[in-house]
Amino acid sequence: MNLNIALLKGDGIGPEIVDSAVRVLEAIGKKYDHTFNFTPYDIGGVAIDKHGIPLPEETVSGCLAADSVLLGAVGGPKWDTLPGNLRPEKALLGIRAAMGLFTNLRPAKLYPALKGDCPLREDIVANGFDIMIVRELTGGIYFGERGMREGKYGEEAYDTECYSRMEIERIVRVAFETARKRNKKLISIDKANVLESSRLWRKIVHEIAEQYPDVECADMLVDNAAMQLVRNPAQFDVIVTSNMFGDILSDEASQITGSIGMLPSASLNETTKGLYEPIHGSAPDIAGQNKANPIATILSAAMMLLYSFNMAKESQNIIDAVDKVLNEGYRTPDLAHGAPALTTVEITDKIIERI
Repeated sequence: MNLNIALLKGDGIGPEIVDSAVRVLEAIGKKYDHTFNFTPYDIGGVAIDKHGIPLPEETVSGCLAADSVLLGAVGGPKWDTLPGNLRPEKALLGIRAAMGLFTNLRPAKLYPALKGDCPLREDIVANGFDIMIVRELTGGIYFGERGMREGKYGEEAYDTECYSRMEIERIVRVAFETARKRNKKLISIDKANVLESSRLWRKIVHEIAEQYPDVECADMLVDNAAMQLVRNPAQFDVIVTSNMFGDILSDEASQITGSIGMLPSASLNETTKGLYEPIHGSAPDIAGQNKANPIATILSAAMMLLYSFNMAKESQNIIDAVDKVLNEGYRTPDLAHGAPALTTVEITDKIIERI
């Protein structure tokens, strides 16, 4: 295959970790006779510095024209004083909306080799866990009506949580289809005891559940879900939830895996086109020092091969290579706990050798 991939390296460690993922994809291409063409575009802080805005039109057009998109990270203290509409993070919402990326897949897996890094008690994670969080990405409070006004007690701000039937139905169907491919167990997380939007969410989940009798489906309130993730994470297989709840719970789930530097993500629309990125930030304190853990970005590239290009064998090859490197004891500084560690380039070399 001959495929065009847009690269959004972004800020901080973004260029380093994206370069690592590109090297891994090139190794896969060489092994399986695929050609990947990479075109870089500016996003985030670097785009502000060059173009005055976090998401130039050229970047949007390039991403829409590409077969898929690989993103590093955006943001940093350099741009923290800018107004909200010019912050680097605004570019993430903009590119998601432009590409129609309504589904966010966030796996949270405890690797056996990293069990000692999990902050939970050993008996809680004795059998590990492998969770897929399906987060709605283009609706809810992040995209709802908002503003400032004069209220009873002076100046006040408001943000509106709003979901349509269409938005809920399409993300819930993705979750059921995902559950069918895994262990046929789905938990829908809401706040239906308080929020009207959650009551509609729960109603629609129950309606669609009747079309998937082979999938076990249950509801859970978000506050209980936050507790259950640290009490017994192995009870979860696939989780589906709203934009804001998914944002919070997926970050919580990332922490119980032992390292945020290990977790990839995929953002998908109704076609095979998607945007793939690690869930961590730009880590400006270590940028340019060859210390960053590139594995989350490399695994994001593996998700790209699977979800956008239907390359299951190639995707699994990357995952197996990462497993081998970890099982052999190789670590980046975030996982080494003071022991000798490999650099960003060195750990990438080890993964490529095992491909």
